[in-house]
Amino acid sequence: MASQDYAAPNKSIDAQALINDAPLSKYQWMIAIICFLIIFTDGIDTAAMGFIAPALAQDWGVDRSQLGPVMSAALGGMIIGALVSGPTADRFGRTIVLAFSMLVFGGFTLASAYATNLDSLVVLRFLTGIGLGAAMPNATTLFSEYCPTRIRSLLVTCMFCGYNLGMATGGFISSWLIPTYGWHSLFLLGGWSPLILMILVILVLPESYRFLIVKGKNPEKVRKILNHIAPTQVQNATAFHVPEEKTETAQKKNVFGIMFSKPYAKGTLLLWLTYFMGLVVVYLLTSWLPTLMRETGASMERAAFIGGLFQFGGVVSALFIGWAMDKFNPNRVIAIFYFAAGLFAIAVGQSLGNSTLLAVLVLCAGIAINGAQSSMPALSARFYPTQCRATGVSWMTGIGRFGAVFGAWIGAVLLGNDWSFTAILSLLLIPATAAAVAVFVKSIVAHTDAT
Repeated sequence: MASQDYAAPNKSIDAQALINDAPLSKYQWMIAIICFLIIFTDGIDTAAMGFIAPALAQDWGVDRSQLGPVMSAALGGMIIGALVSGPTADRFGRTIVLAFSMLVFGGFTLASAYATNLDSLVVLRFLTGIGLGAAMPNATTLFSEYCPTRIRSLLVTCMFCGYNLGMATGGFISSWLIPTYGWHSLFLLGGWSPLILMILVILVLPESYRFLIVKGKNPEKVRKILNHIAPTQVQNATAFHVPEEKTETAQKKNVFGIMFSKPYAKGTLLLWLTYFMGLVVVYLLTSWLPTLMRETGASMERAAFIGGLFQFGGVVSALFIGWAMDKFNPNRVIAIFYFAAGLFAIAVGQSLGNSTLLAVLVLCAGIAINGAQSSMPALSARFYPTQCRATGVSWMTGIGRFGAVFGAWIGAVLLGNDWSFTAILSLLLIPATAAAVAVFVKSIVAHTDAT
């Protein structure tokens, strides 16, 4: 049996093979829950700011148009947080970066509750964004390294759904909390939540066993971690290894040297392009769908409901798309969903006269685009080796965030030029198709799994 091989004296164990052969343990589920909660708090913050803005404008007596910098400041911080945190995590470890990111995210969110003017709030939201941008990709990276290869995409995609659930929950909490206790209360809740999570990260979240092996750390540390997952197999082991440790590419110490080496360069650029184009679609719809709905005569409640359906769509599709990625070529599965998103966006624009059909089509659009977008971190995590995995995932999300900025901006420009609801939604076929083509091309030129 495989377990007998693992336990052979003086033999180096393939740690990934051990994870693959062992059933999912309570220890792995604990890691999944903590990483889910990290992503969840990120989603809450993203949605909450949209609900805070009207209350803030009323309280401070400012025009809503003046809140533009406040709304976009966190996005700018998220770009920097993602780009910096990846190389840092690949050098010093995933958990230390996660703990620090939660401290930054929580601390500056708390400080935002006590902001007294727009300028200070812009700075605080920017600093909050740095923590947010660092947390999401590194939580994804860490959890992916504890997943069995056979169901890695399914587990990571489901975990990442915490973001969409967080956004939906953020909207629900905001609608109750702000009218009752004021906008400050939402910042207080959003600040204390990641700080409590930071304590969990420090006390119970293990470092990636793959990171420890690749960095040549004490095998005893690895044994203590893996003992929670497969105690029998590791009790007599003297050393551990992972497959990519012995590849020629892995000998390069610089993470960017690996990312842009021959096996990974094309895939890296195509992942960036796909994620960028996907976020153009997501953020244009997230930012402007309620406004567009209002301009067509829908009530505020109905506009909010339709917006909620769009976010909920990603949760609905996560289970299927994650399963399909593990069974078929994951790049082509995602390509299908991106292209479908563009078609559904056009259909939404053509269904204004039928409220029931409109709601169904918005849900379908959310299923397609949010499902595809939520699966991208899982795709990048399985593409890169341990040595540069955190950097690969983080830089994809960081570069992609420019797409979020562009999506929100182009929506404002098009509305300012009196584009119709139908025309704006039809235009989304272009970035959706571009994302689909990019990830499909990756399936041809760079369909590589690190392990």
